[in-house]
Amino acid sequence: MGRSDSPWDGRIKPALLALSLLFCQPAGVRAADASDVEYAVKAAYLYKFAGYVEWPASAFHDASEPMVIGVIGADKLMTELKQQLAGLSVNGHPLVVAPLKPGQAASGTQILFIGREENGDLKRLLSAVQSRPVLTVTEATGGLGDGSVINFVLADNKVRFEISLAGAERNGLKVSSRLLSVALQVQNGGS
Repeated sequence: MGRSDSPWDGRIKPALLALSLLFCQPAGVRAADASDVEYAVKAAYLYKFAGYVEWPASAFHDASEPMVIGVIGADKLMTELKQQLAGLSVNGHPLVVAPLKPGQAASGTQILFIGREENGDLKRLLSAVQSRPVLTVTEATGGLGDGSVINFVLADNKVRFEISLAGAERNGLKVSSRLLSVALQVQNGGS
């Protein structure tokens, strides 16, 4: 399975370092700063996920077509992704970040991130891309049960993630055992 072209690019490492520093900050750190760090880490994870997931050939028209990361309901993440991923590619696919509105078709996206602002509409948004070669990533309590392939969770004040193998299979995706080994939880059956 291919890996990202530059796994620890100079923009990704600082985001992961920022997370570790977050927990060493004085008590007076503003909540907005913690949120910024959280989304910097999530952006770094999305980049890494792209290198550890295999899409079917039908997901791209050709080997150089961009890999599109669609984002619904997460402006801070959108900003982080645009900063961190500028000029990067994964497996020969240049990365493109696309803001989407709820209800806007996610066609042409290979990764779809749905922010917590959309949790009330999560099932509908996920069902619109089920059985299509789209890696869906959410940040909702019970996100896997709603049909997401990967769901971010906060555990012990750290950004972690859980994976649904059934969700990945349903969307025609193969998840690397290396990614599965670092997940907080892996669901084997049912989505």
